[in-house]
Formats: sequence, C-alpha cells, structure tokens
Amino acid sequence: MSTSTKLEAILKDVADGAALPLERAVTLPRETYIDEEFFAFERDNIFKKDWMCLAHVSQLKTPGSFVAIDLFDEPLVVVRGHDDQIRVLSRVCAHRAMDIMPDDPSFPREGETRLLVCPYHKWSYDLDGSLRGCSQMHKAEGFEKKDWRLSEFRSEVWNGFVFVNFDGQAKPLAAQYEEFSRLIAPWNVAEMELAIEFEWECEFNWKVMVENWMESYHHIGTHATTLNPSMPGELTWADAERPYFIRAHLPYTDKLRAELRASASGEGPKVPGFRAIKGLSEDQANEWGLYLGFPCFMFLTTHDRAIWYRLLPISAGRCKLLTTTLVAPSAKEDPDYEKALVSEGEMLRNFHSEDMVVNAAVQNGLKSSRAVRGRLSHLEEPVWLIQRYLAARAAGRYPEKANRAPYHGPQAMQAAE
Repeated sequence: MSTSTKLEAILKDVADGAALPLERAVTLPRETYIDEEFFAFERDNIFKKDWMCLAHVSQLKTPGSFVAIDLFDEPLVVVRGHDDQIRVLSRVCAHRAMDIMPDDPSFPREGETRLLVCPYHKWSYDLDGSLRGCSQMHKAEGFEKKDWRLSEFRSEVWNGFVFVNFDGQAKPLAAQYEEFSRLIAPWNVAEMELAIEFEWECEFNWKVMVENWMESYHHIGTHATTLNPSMPGELTWADAERPYFIRAHLPYTDKLRAELRASASGEGPKVPGFRAIKGLSEDQANEWGLYLGFPCFMFLTTHDRAIWYRLLPISAGRCKLLTTTLVAPSAKEDPDYEKALVSEGEMLRNFHSEDMVVNAAVQNGLKSSRAVRGRLSHLEEPVWLIQRYLAARAAGRYPEKANRAPYHGPQAMQAAE
C-alpha cells in the first residue's frame, strides 16, 4: 500500500520517538492526533487487523438479545443465537443494502428479538444470519434463500467480552491475551454483570483517551479531589513491556487499606461501594489494576468491581465511549446494592467528567500550530509504551516482551536490593 510523503514523515517521527529510552521520551507528533490520513492508516493497519471489543456477555443473556454498534462504516449487530452462540453480523440487508437497524430513535440499539427484520421490504433473517423470509421473490429466476444471508465477521468471546476482528487474520485471543487472562482470573469477569453505564460523544482522538486512561500522573491535577486522595498519582507504576497489553498499578493509600480491613472485619464502618470480591490477594485487593489491551480495550480491576470502557474511534478528532461498571452477581444480594448503584454511578460519572474536560482541552491544544512534542515523566511510562506499540504495528509487528523488572514501583525497588 503506497503512502504519501506526509504520512511517511509522520510515521518516521513516531518510530524515532518510540526508539528513545523512557528517560528521554517525548510525546507523539501532534499530527498523529489531528491528521485524517494518519487516522485512516491506523484504521486500516491497526484497528482492522487487531481485536476490537464490542460488548460483554451480560448484555446478551438470552437468545435473541442484541447490541447494535457502528464501527468504521460497518453497521454491526452482536447477537446471541437460538443455538446460544454469540455472533457479530453485518446489519446490511442482502436485498438492497438497507441497514436493518438504523441509528434512529425509533430503532432500539439494544434489546431482544426473535428475528432480524429489514424494515424496508420485510426480509427477515434468523439470528445466525440465514435468510428466513422474503415475500414476493418467487418470480426471481434461480433465487434460493440459502444463498442470501447477512454477512458474519470473525468474533471471539474472551473472559466474557465479545471482540471482532475485521480482516480475520488476528492471532486468537486465547493465545494473544494468555497472560492477561491469568492476571484477571480472580475476578471471574465472564460471570460479572454490567451494572452501570454511561455513553459519551467525544471530540478528541482515541489516543488522547487511552493515554489518559493508562497514566495516573494526571491524578495530581485532574483528579486532585476525587481519585488522588485514595490513589496518589506519584505512587503509580507500570509493568515491563508486553506485546499485546499494558498493565499499570494504582496502589491505595495506607489510610484506605486500613479502612477496608476494618470494614471487612466488622470493626469499622462500611466503606462505600459493593461487596468485596473473594479470593483476591492483598496486593490485588488494595489497588486499581489498569489494563490496556491493544489497541483500545480499557479494563480496570478493583477490590469490589471491574470497570470497562468501550472505545469506538470515528475520525482523527472524534470517538464514541461507553463507560461501565461490572459487579459480581453476589453484589446484588446486599441490602444496600441499589443505594451503591446510585453513589458509585455518580462517582464514575464525576471522575470521567473531569477526564472529558481535559481530553477535549488536550485535543484543542493539539490543533494549535504552537503545540510541541513535550517531555514525559517517569509516571507516564504507559504513554511511552503506547507509542512503542504504534511504531511496532506501523512496521507490521508487535513490541517485544521486556525481560526486566519494572522501572519504578515496589518490584523495581526489590530488584535493586
């Protein structure tokens, strides 16, 4: 595939920056956030070749349950079939290319259905995509219903999350995310249920979102009164580089740890939130575990829940976001569960609203001719790792797994002793 001189220059700048060591790291070129040609390169060479997360199985509990999503000019429907299999089907009718679930208030984006019916001429499809009914086609010579079906995209369910791969060539998720699965296994995410969700229309580049998600240096400023008091930005650290995902740690303060212990033993007041998840180690239960599954699967573990953000890139300056909270089924048994839903939903909305303000402001700043490639703090190591992923994928490969201790944090200190 040929590339323009401008795109070649941007890609070279990305590669050169990613080759710098962390202590000399700089931000990505501003063009990577605002240039539509570069976004088209990402779409075709990253998003469509890797796995994109679309849904959680708790949104698809029964046969006929569906979620409609638009991504890269592909109208998609994630649906659980009568055979209990989850599929990602095209919503494009095989008759006249009508989107059978238009993005219009009169058509639900989630729900349950017995058949997938095109509203244009009432062609109907079974939940596996096969054509079920098509009136007034008996005079079409050689027409056979078995030859006309909704197209299906390659999909996989990993730990309860439904992913799609557009080009059909990505490495299976079980292999790609093998270590990721092991790290989050105690949360049993496939059995969790979506309890809180908010949708956001975002006027900023997808990388602005994932960079903000993965670095907690900004807790010091953006979340000074919401998250920083319990998870100070200066204490955060990241694991050594991996090919397919990033993992970072947001340790709780000693004060919060003590409050959680007292609450669990009944010696102190109940800490706000949901019922604690059983089987977690002390380290697992006393931090937010931040993950970015490349390219944009955002996942977070805590002592009492998981948080998942579904990110759908639209253009260089726009993306669509679903922010969710997942809880264990046992959490619903608590008498204060409904009250917790309200308070924790407000918490999620509040701290993400803070992020929305700064992300939009970053995108606005990147449009300026005076925007420069800034220097990165050691606390922004995940931003550097995202750059290295982009550079590797632009070269047709993935980052190499680093054979070292983390650069910062308790494991780095232990390695130095």
